[in-house]
Amino acid sequence: MLPAIAAVVSTAALSACANGGGLRVEGPETPPPDTPTPSVALGTNSASPKPERTPEKPVDLYKVRARLLADKRLPAYARTVLSNCTVISRCLSRGKTVDVMHSGTPQQIVLIHTLEKFVFGIFLIAVEPSGPRPIWSLEVEQPTVNASPQGELVVESKIFTINDPVCCPSGRRVEVYRWNGRQMTKVSSTDQ
Repeated sequence: MLPAIAAVVSTAALSACANGGGLRVEGPETPPPDTPTPSVALGTNSASPKPERTPEKPVDLYKVRARLLADKRLPAYARTVLSNCTVISRCLSRGKTVDVMHSGTPQQIVLIHTLEKFVFGIFLIAVEPSGPRPIWSLEVEQPTVNASPQGELVVESKIFTINDPVCCPSGRRVEVYRWNGRQMTKVSSTDQ
């Protein structure tokens, strides 16, 4: 009986120190219907943006790994990393969801990285009922990938300038890629 009384007294004493807010439990936060979500691919050439549909299930990175390893065109370093990777989260991670193919079905950006989370490449994966299908890849260091208002992929990466120390690239490259109906093509590249 004494432990029960001590528990009630200590709970009452601790609640007296609280700010009055108490524990607040809410469901997942959803934006209002008019507000685009952060992973938005904008319409093809229309003036008003269309929010994209996100896949009902996130792309299965184990299946992505298997599909990539089956691709004979996979770069040698990426093949080595994926072949030796038994814990998928150590070598692959999901990036943004986009619709650069303008199909109404989203594509998943998948990042390939080292154990230290150094990203050295990206893959664009079509999410299909038959499983993930690699559409395009790019070898690039530490990229930031976004969809433009025109539905293109904008890839920003770090680059070294002449006097940069080994640790710290000070330049950046911005490349824009567009789906031409069959493949991704580079539209522009700018070094800054």
